[in-house]
Amino acid sequence: MLNINKTVENGKAVFALEGRLDTVTAPDLENEVMGSIEDVNELTLDFAGLDYISSAGLRVLLAAQKKMKGRGSMTVTNVNGSIMDIFEVTGFSEILTIE
Repeated sequence: MLNINKTVENGKAVFALEGRLDTVTAPDLENEVMGSIEDVNELTLDFAGLDYISSAGLRVLLAAQKKMKGRGSMTVTNVNGSIMDIFEVTGFSEILTIE
């Protein structure tokens, strides 16, 4: 299960995620993000409550990063150790801005 708390205002979007970002929940996040960032130049994904990410979740991050490229920035914040390990093994730590 994934809870998505979204705030969009003044060209900035913040998505706070809680739960698991996996094959079942990744399409929900993709629909929310892609449907909300047309007029956004700053996207933040807050992973403070995220417990797990699968390859399907990584694909959504990559798609969001590509969509934001050239129009603004995307930042991933509050990444826990196990998800950071996944980012490092997959090379995502090199392509994402992580704070």
